[in-house]
Amino acid sequence: MRLTVVGCSGSYPGPDSPASCYLLEEEQDGRTWRILLDLGNGALGQLHRYVDPLTIDAVFLSHLHADHCLDLCGYYVMRKYHPSGAQPQIPVWGPSGTAARMARAYDLPLEPGMSEEFRFLELAPAGSSVELGPFRVEAREVVHPVAAYALKVTAGGRTLVYSGDTGPCAALDELAAGAHLLLAEASFRSGDDNPPDLHMTGADCGRTASAAGVERLVLTHVPPWHDPADAEAEARAEWSGPVELARAGASHTV
Repeated sequence: MRLTVVGCSGSYPGPDSPASCYLLEEEQDGRTWRILLDLGNGALGQLHRYVDPLTIDAVFLSHLHADHCLDLCGYYVMRKYHPSGAQPQIPVWGPSGTAARMARAYDLPLEPGMSEEFRFLELAPAGSSVELGPFRVEAREVVHPVAAYALKVTAGGRTLVYSGDTGPCAALDELAAGAHLLLAEASFRSGDDNPPDLHMTGADCGRTASAAGVERLVLTHVPPWHDPADAEAEARAEWSGPVELARAGASHTV
């Protein structure tokens, strides 16, 4: 399974990266299957650098904050008005209310909204999974001011867990147990006056990696107002395994 970081800036697009978007690819039955984890603001344009956006098989939205979902608006336009014709409907899994949220974001009537371009589906509850080509995707609700989910993606016997946006919580520790790659958000810095149940620090990410026994840790969603090196240093102080910073355009073999 191949991970390409399309966007990794936290809270809004930064000077070096759009907001959250991660491309996963895996071969099966003679073709490449592709899914997106989140499609935050600024990400759709950058996606063209790595793949034809019309070849995406599905989108999974961790939650409905703009920096994780808003470029679905542009993707709607692309799929509806492309010169080659309207594109086939593809599935979009997200929290309850995703279809209405996206219709409002583009000032569309709720019916049909974007439902002719996307088949909106609710993320499965804990203990269930979505099967799509070579991918199996499990969701677990985590702690955030809105309904938010961490996502576990398995393909080819390998597992990636994406934290989405969350404060430290047992649900993420459990979902990440034994993951080959943990892609974890590090929006906060230790020592700052951080509100609870909103985001994680680099130290929190390191502790989560340690508790879950993951193979590798990749830190993401660092806001432009912080130095990513601070998050990396915090994580390394809490965990002795491999740590990397997500960078737009970087690819990882899971």
